[in-house]
Amino acid sequence: MTMWRRRLPRPGPAAALATALVAILPVAAKTSAVPEDGAGPDWRGAHPGYTWSFPRDHEAHPGYRNEWWYFTGHLEAEDGRRFGYQFTFFRVGLLPAAPDLASAWAAPGLIMGHAALMDLAGGRHWFSEVLHREMPLLSGTGRAPEPLVWSLAPAGTPGRWELHWTGEGFSLTFSDRRQGLALSLELDPSKPLVLHGDGGYSRKGDTPGAASLYYSYTRMRTSGRLTTPGGSWTVMGESWMDKEFGSNQLEEGQVGWDWFSLQLDDGRDIMLYLLRDGGGRVDHRSGTVVDASGAARDLSHAGWSVRATGTWRSPATGARYPSRWTVSLPGEGLELEVVPLLAGQENHSRLAGGLFYWEGAVEVRDAQGRPAGRGFVELTGYGEDNRPPL
Repeated sequence: MTMWRRRLPRPGPAAALATALVAILPVAAKTSAVPEDGAGPDWRGAHPGYTWSFPRDHEAHPGYRNEWWYFTGHLEAEDGRRFGYQFTFFRVGLLPAAPDLASAWAAPGLIMGHAALMDLAGGRHWFSEVLHREMPLLSGTGRAPEPLVWSLAPAGTPGRWELHWTGEGFSLTFSDRRQGLALSLELDPSKPLVLHGDGGYSRKGDTPGAASLYYSYTRMRTSGRLTTPGGSWTVMGESWMDKEFGSNQLEEGQVGWDWFSLQLDDGRDIMLYLLRDGGGRVDHRSGTVVDASGAARDLSHAGWSVRATGTWRSPATGARYPSRWTVSLPGEGLELEVVPLLAGQENHSRLAGGLFYWEGAVEVRDAQGRPAGRGFVELTGYGEDNRPPL
């Protein structure tokens, strides 16, 4: 066995995830290849001119290979204790439609959930996950008043993780009894929905079809209940919601992205998306600024820059991440410093082939070092063989 371990290369997350999915979903193991442009006879590609319809588009989009519902936020308890959170559901398609088999196990894909809590005062970070085939007994998607997406909770925890559309906003809940974690939140938009890119068509590269359909609620009033091993708190705060779906978000040479969601104290919100190649060069970028009234401006062709000024090395995975940034948006009159509120905010999946990424709460400072806002940063594709399986 030692000889084999030395000779065989360590599989990357994409290969490991694919192997894991085939193992747990044997009836749907034979999948069609996704063409380079993301379109074809099977999977649907993201294209300009998509006709949006809400609340329908909060629901799942079968036929697209990848989809996620993503929430992050900053919360505060009545005693002033501060927390961050992330809650994400991924729908991972293995087949464009369920196989024609007389079996409830004949699922077209699976549902993966990631959740993290950060105790910003205590300097603690916790991560929990679920991964199930998309079928009635384990996980699925639905239409309101049913959950938009749901999954059984982790082994040993009764109940389900769920995301609902309430008619005005969202509600979400997750729990992990083994780790002593739970979160239940109500979220209501305080700004209108924003379509990124060209009417929601968000390019990720120059290859046709390297794109997603992408929208956000950049500010959502948030309240609920949070539990960590240190106790339980009633919390209030502000959240950011992203929804993306498509079939070929990354070009062949891209290995990951740096993504920023910043909520400034002057009422503006900023989304920045930078995609990197294997050499660390940014080969595509996009961005959006939302003013205090909710009006959005596309930054794809504007002069702006992000420069990393520090690094952090994960003791768990060995990955070295950027860990502090200078963000310059001359057209907005902004020079910002983005600083992690905790260095160690890495999510390390044990279920999805060892996939890991950094998802962290940050504070924003102006050029004079004064508090100017807060937000979240997501860093993927850092470390050896860690390209997101998208």
